[in-house]
Amino acid sequence: MTSAAKLSLGCIADDYTGASDLANTLTRAGLRTVQTIGVPASDLALPEVDAVVVSLKSRSIEAGLAVTRSRAAESWLRGRGVKHILFKICSTFDSTDAGNIGPVMDALRADSKDSIVLVTPAFPETGRTVYQGNLFVGSVPLNESPLKDHPLNPMHDSNLVRVLARQSKTKVGLVDLATLARGADAVRVKLAELAQSGVGAAIIDAVFDRDLETIGQVALDHRLSVGASGIGLGLARTLAAAGNAKPDTALGTPIGGPAACLAGSCSQATLRQIASAEKVMPVLHLDPERVIAGKDEAQRALAWARDRLGDGPVLIASSSTPDEVAALQSRHGRDAAGHAIEQAMADIADGLVQSGVHRLVVAGGETSGAVVDRLGIPGFLVGAEIAAGVPVLRAVGSGRGEMVLALKSGNFGGPEFFSDALALMP
Repeated sequence: MTSAAKLSLGCIADDYTGASDLANTLTRAGLRTVQTIGVPASDLALPEVDAVVVSLKSRSIEAGLAVTRSRAAESWLRGRGVKHILFKICSTFDSTDAGNIGPVMDALRADSKDSIVLVTPAFPETGRTVYQGNLFVGSVPLNESPLKDHPLNPMHDSNLVRVLARQSKTKVGLVDLATLARGADAVRVKLAELAQSGVGAAIIDAVFDRDLETIGQVALDHRLSVGASGIGLGLARTLAAAGNAKPDTALGTPIGGPAACLAGSCSQATLRQIASAEKVMPVLHLDPERVIAGKDEAQRALAWARDRLGDGPVLIASSSTPDEVAALQSRHGRDAAGHAIEQAMADIADGLVQSGVHRLVVAGGETSGAVVDRLGIPGFLVGAEIAAGVPVLRAVGSGRGEMVLALKSGNFGGPEFFSDALALMP
């Protein structure tokens, strides 16, 4: 970070694709943004920016470790003059009753000394809204949507007041839409009343895009907020209106050369995207049993890809249907199966880069985290938007040479996402 850089906003994201989504949102709203991978080293050279999104892979790890990593990120950001920090979570509020949203929120709130923190995963642009404290995906409650069956963090309760209360040590309240509709001052009054009654966290409704702007204005009264990229949009618009410059999203000279796609997500959206990709590029489906058995399947995939990279992009997928994932987890254990597949995808990514691939599209939050960790990329400049919540990223400070990537959360993007991403990667 240059000594002249003045950070208006600091963010701590609990997975890499969610961080990309947020960084993209901040950039579109007018903040010059860099996404880092992990807590940055003190000597990492970054351009002057308005916001930094620190990407952690902490959504599905042990809660105590998630707290430790999040507090380290908070310390780094506060040390650079950040007044407000957004703890960025998934827009489907992915978190079991053991955490990690509640424990991390509690720790960051204690450090911030805030009496109450605003919490919302709402992002109407992507179909996530909150009404009377219940999270909706499109027109249905979360627990009735296909997104309820996340393989690591299934979500079978749409009432976020209940969900958060089960994992937080503080009382959880609600700021409803009727209060929000009366404006920022009405929200401030309601928060003061809740805090006076011992409530330390408030789920706040948001149904329309304008609701996010009101939330952003109020959140900046405090040192911490919790939510998805929607609240980031509200924060960014408020900050940009105060005078931050419009960013340049150009990513420099084209890189060219071979390109590859990796898909580890098992979401319905990603499965449809893989099916579309099969019409325009070679696609290899990994055998999950062989992946768990050892490294031979990753080596087979690399040999397959190397034979085809000269002719155009390829896609390697470990994605399976929810029923197939459940059966695999039943045979081998959830954690063991997930770890083996993530590491296989990381092995494949490493081998692809060694083979000259410097344009890489990755689908799936856990897969993206494993890939970026293996490649050792410390940060990204945020470029053009491929799909809502998914930007092109150019590596910063990488020892592997120039590289552009797209890191996609499983549920994001349209049917032609892989082709769309490659078309925007120079």
